[in-house]
Amino acid sequence: MPHVPQRPLGRTGETVSAIGLGGFHLAEHGADEDEAIRLIRRAIDEGITFLDNCWDYNGGESERRMGKALRDGYRERAFLMTKIDGRTQAAAAAQIDESLERLQTDVIDLLQFHEIIRMQDAHRIFGPGGAIEAVMAAKAAGRIRYLGFTGHKHPDIHLHMLAVAEAHGFTFDTVQLPLNVMDAHYESFEHKVLPELVRRAIGVLAMKTFGDHYILDTGLVSPIDMLHYSLSLPTSVVITGIDSMERLDQALAAARTFTPLSEQRVQALLATTANAATSGGHELYKTSDHFDGTKHSPQWLG
Repeated sequence: MPHVPQRPLGRTGETVSAIGLGGFHLAEHGADEDEAIRLIRRAIDEGITFLDNCWDYNGGESERRMGKALRDGYRERAFLMTKIDGRTQAAAAAQIDESLERLQTDVIDLLQFHEIIRMQDAHRIFGPGGAIEAVMAAKAAGRIRYLGFTGHKHPDIHLHMLAVAEAHGFTFDTVQLPLNVMDAHYESFEHKVLPELVRRAIGVLAMKTFGDHYILDTGLVSPIDMLHYSLSLPTSVVITGIDSMERLDQALAAARTFTPLSEQRVQALLATTANAATSGGHELYKTSDHFDGTKHSPQWLG
């Protein structure tokens, strides 16, 4: 059976699967717990090592299910990432503790600041009493190995986060950002942020390959082509939501059949999506607050 390609995670020295299993859908809309555990374990058995999650996904249920799945030797075979929303030292410390407990692990391989979607987020995290204090303490204690951030709103906010970190003498290990066949046409993370990450040897974690489902729903590009597009960029991992064995098979097929798209093929896909993408109407994470969990629940920020 063809293997799942492995890629370097930026400058960390780690190697991870080119496709990652997204954690949100594992407990969405009453998804069955036993099925979620089977999905995670089969993904690992098939060669997907990168696991995505977040402190706030489904009230913590996504982390709890992943923790159960990682028993019986599976934890040692996975690279485990989760995210926190806390912007203050106190909120971040509490969320780290909860994530470790739910995930049933002593160490999180990669912790990311979640939803950097406001310019002030960077200043709160790196300011006095900010979340960076809790995270660095947890890292010093061996509870966290690497640190990154994620966001979906605007490329300038990502660039600002990088600049504020640099001003504090800090360089992130990873950054998570939307990368898909429509992003290039509107407020593009691919054009604005991706080159900076490559220049700094920061691990690139792609998300929103299908725009949740809104890009996929247009029917303009097949799911495999969408995944191959994101895999053809200088990404370490393309994280995709997997809520069924069918979706897992799709992700595995994309990984195992992948060869880098030719420039001609890339331009053809971009031409196909150009008209639909110009206003960001199918990238609702940029143009609406539909995906802004910390706006709807500001108490998570601390």
